[in-house]
Amino acid sequence: MRRILFIILSSALFFIGNIHAQVATSDSLVMHYLQQQGIPVTANNEVKLLMSGREKFLDLFEEIRHAKHHIHLEYFNFRNDSIANALFDLLAIKVQEGVEVRALFDAFGNWSNSKPLKKRHLKAIRDRGIEIVKFDPITFPWINHAMHRDHRKIVVIDGKIGYTGGMNIADYYITGLPKIGQWHDMHMRIEGDAVRYLQGIFLTMWNQETKQHIGGPVYFPDIPQLHDSIAEEIAIVDRTPRETPRSISHAYAASIGAAQHSIQIVNPYFVPTKSIRKAIKHALKKGTEVEIMIPAVSDIPFTPEASFYIVHKLMKKGAKVYLFNGGFHHSKIMMVDRNFCTVGTANLNSRSLRYDFETNAFIFDPTVTHQLNDMFERDKKNSTLLTPEVWKKRSGWKKFVGWVGNLMTPFL
Repeated sequence: MRRILFIILSSALFFIGNIHAQVATSDSLVMHYLQQQGIPVTANNEVKLLMSGREKFLDLFEEIRHAKHHIHLEYFNFRNDSIANALFDLLAIKVQEGVEVRALFDAFGNWSNSKPLKKRHLKAIRDRGIEIVKFDPITFPWINHAMHRDHRKIVVIDGKIGYTGGMNIADYYITGLPKIGQWHDMHMRIEGDAVRYLQGIFLTMWNQETKQHIGGPVYFPDIPQLHDSIAEEIAIVDRTPRETPRSISHAYAASIGAAQHSIQIVNPYFVPTKSIRKAIKHALKKGTEVEIMIPAVSDIPFTPEASFYIVHKLMKKGAKVYLFNGGFHHSKIMMVDRNFCTVGTANLNSRSLRYDFETNAFIFDPTVTHQLNDMFERDKKNSTLLTPEVWKKRSGWKKFVGWVGNLMTPFL
């Protein structure tokens, strides 16, 4: 009798163990982690990936045309060029229709822009009824304002439709730049419950900067229940320097640690913090396939050499590294186990992960993730695989600059 009970109990434990193993997929582990951190995972959402500047601006302008109550925009910068002028023209029309328009941009991002919005431009925009505000205006001594910048890219329309991703407002997202060629980037539109968290991020920043008290149910409307076949689970992971300083870096590390089969990363300024590098090395050690794509050219100096130095070290640990040759890949994405992904504003460097205001969406949906996997596979065909032979061809000077850059990772 005892032997029979033992066999039954053993079988039951084996069955329960199998069920637990099936439940503990990488996406479920990360969702559980986020919820433990107080980051909600909303289930009533629909996502549309916007894989080029043309796609983003066509989609964004169309939704702005349909706005009924308010349009909120938060960007690192609005470049004073044709796409920004067209946007402000459209926003002025919406103001005439009675729609509230609020725009927030980072003062440092505007200052570092080759075509900044100047005082006369801002006056002209405000004269048309658009509220536009600088985040943390730069005043003497300007160094005091250089640390925590607003690097987010958020649009919220009527509290129902939201946008986030890697693109600011500039022509070069469509036309490219002479020195680096075509600009590749990733953005997304969200409809559903996750939009209220983008709205909360914007209004918190807006009210803090303007001392206004914008809020209430009209900005957070009830969202109709989507059909289960299209509903997607999303967590909005926001980084605020003092309140949630490690939120995105820890979410990245947790996702990499939870991976069971594969990790694909695209990031333009790949000089990750120690915790993320440690997570990648651990993933490689346990046999997870890790693929990293960085651009072969960059829009800024110095950081690329540090990136090459770091990916070379990871290559020697077993990572596959691809140097994208089709222009500048500015996308900030990661796909795990072909199961879930993240799209957002955060670069994998200290500037984004330790200092700036950033927002990433973690999307727990295989269909959306597969679209990014497919893009990664297409872009691999226009990339050079980093090998020991390719590394040897780099000049000694570039290798030295990369070594120095690696030492400065905490500040890049």
